[in-house]
Amino acid sequence: MSQMIEPDKESFIKLATTKMPFGKHKGIPLVDLPETYLVWFSRKGFPKGHLGELLQTVYEIKRNGLEYLFHPGQAPTENRDRR
Repeated sequence: MSQMIEPDKESFIKLATTKMPFGKHKGIPLVDLPETYLVWFSRKGFPKGHLGELLQTVYEIKRNGLEYLFHPGQAPTENRDRR
């Protein structure tokens, strides 16, 4: 019998509300950072520590097309996918 994976609500909220603390995108929520910026980090190396972990998580979410988790009104539908 497989075990259900339970999402960590606090981590999700932290991920959704944390803003970029430095650079060109300072003040922008991590989940709204341009994908190209996250790809750059993935190639050059994510920052050490908690911020790096959050950025890497956002990168994986965007890489897998799951941004709608943070913007529910933009969730893909079967009709949109068939166009």
